[in-house]
Amino acid sequence: MNEVKCECGHVNPIGTVLCEACGRVLDEETKEQKLVDMRYEGTARRSQTYNKTIIDKIWNFFSSVKVGVWLIVLTLVASGIGTIFPQEMYIPPTVPAELHYEEEYGWAGKLYYELGFHNLYSSWWYLILVASIGISLVICSLDRVIPLYRALKTQRVDRHEGFLKRQRVFGITEDADNVDFETLKTRLQERRFNVREENGALLAEKGRFSRWGPYVNHIGLIIFLLGAMLRFVPGMYVDKILWIREGETKEIPGTEGQYYLKSDKFHLDVYDKEKDDKVFEAALEKKGSVVKNFQTDVTLYERSQETLPGEDADLIKIKDHEIRVNQPLKHDSYALYQVDYKLNEFNKMSFKLTRKSDGKEYGDLTIDLYNPKERYDLGNGYIVELKKYLPDFEFDENGVPSTKSRIPNNPAFVFNMITPDKPKGEISFAAIGQNVEAGGGEANIYKMKFNGIEYKNVSALTVRKDETLWFLGLGGAIFMIGVIQGAYWNHRRIWIQRRGQQVWIAAHTNKNWYGLKKDISTTIKDLGLSEPIDQVQEEKST
Repeated sequence: MNEVKCECGHVNPIGTVLCEACGRVLDEETKEQKLVDMRYEGTARRSQTYNKTIIDKIWNFFSSVKVGVWLIVLTLVASGIGTIFPQEMYIPPTVPAELHYEEEYGWAGKLYYELGFHNLYSSWWYLILVASIGISLVICSLDRVIPLYRALKTQRVDRHEGFLKRQRVFGITEDADNVDFETLKTRLQERRFNVREENGALLAEKGRFSRWGPYVNHIGLIIFLLGAMLRFVPGMYVDKILWIREGETKEIPGTEGQYYLKSDKFHLDVYDKEKDDKVFEAALEKKGSVVKNFQTDVTLYERSQETLPGEDADLIKIKDHEIRVNQPLKHDSYALYQVDYKLNEFNKMSFKLTRKSDGKEYGDLTIDLYNPKERYDLGNGYIVELKKYLPDFEFDENGVPSTKSRIPNNPAFVFNMITPDKPKGEISFAAIGQNVEAGGGEANIYKMKFNGIEYKNVSALTVRKDETLWFLGLGGAIFMIGVIQGAYWNHRRIWIQRRGQQVWIAAHTNKNWYGLKKDISTTIKDLGLSEPIDQVQEEKST
């Protein structure tokens, strides 16, 4: 019951419309049609035959071209929405993402964040969409290419008369006993047809490989999608921002602690109206200061293999490099690009513990704004405790002191000043331009006097690593091969059969019918055979 045996003896899978061997019509509905559908040679496709188990239903769902198109449309729409606002990796690192989108873009930004579009390309539902496209491509291809290959491989030269009559190009020549089949065969071979002969019938075929063009496209797309999904596998793809200050040594993100970078010096050069080319003089007058070059002199280190977990990294110097725009530091599949900078960022602040009555100083302290200590011992019983540190000070909506970010744009401190005469300490709040004391301002004997600030230039470097490029390149190349294969060649077949005193000619191509009819005209010229007619054009004309 799972097979259909044709009168010619060939056994076809259930659901076959045209016998794979002789082309006899096996489907009652097709017998009523004037022309047969040759797109898949009338073969039985699994999606059109089985629909019982859950596996059949999944297969049938993903084998639908409409489903594949809708998946692509949904992915394109989601990708388009993901470009409305910047992705999370491109927003300032000073503000949490949930606050940034709402503050910058209002309710639309808040909705954008809550729906996960802020980190679209690594979100679980976007990955499911991409994976579904890949599954659809695989199942669509298998559902069609295997039956098509089997039908083309098993096709016979001598085809059933019902098959020939239902071809778009078909004709019969009466009283054709003297037709020279050897000349027909020679002429077809001269036009680069592969000619097979069987029982006095000819089958001329060329360009069959073009039928596989769409499936080669699918293979290329599948490889391309695989490369895109591999970007989410650890170690395959890195695209991160490293903010590093002059004199600072930091682990390079994405290297799993293997590589470290030290910023030795940051340079910023601007155009000089007097020294540089006079061509830019007018532009400089209008614009003012224009950056000519900015670069970071760095030293690259590698973590020693002998360093044990938990120990401070034992670093081995690899090389020095000057990172400029479009002149990255490259090493071991990683590349570091200069993308941004920040001048004169607060780095350290100094204070003096001072008695208010006479201004006598009892020691000074310097606070590293990125790594502050909790306790500073000034000697002789004078100690300053840092009770609270607010790097980016502001008052929130309830009037409570808070910080907008971890970047010291507006640092503020709460000190506890312990002295021999005040062993329990005195509380003082200090910020830029502010010094507020507990108890109304007159209760404290001592105060923290601002003594200076140290600045550092900061460089923003993009860290890139992409081991998926060869996947993407290979997939793109295979896709283009499939496009060329299917666009510039076509599958042509000509059947010539002697039936009694008649000669039947039928032909089919997947495109370029004009070229096919020209091949037939050139082949039968001066051989006494009638030109076959194009049944589609004849029907339109009538």
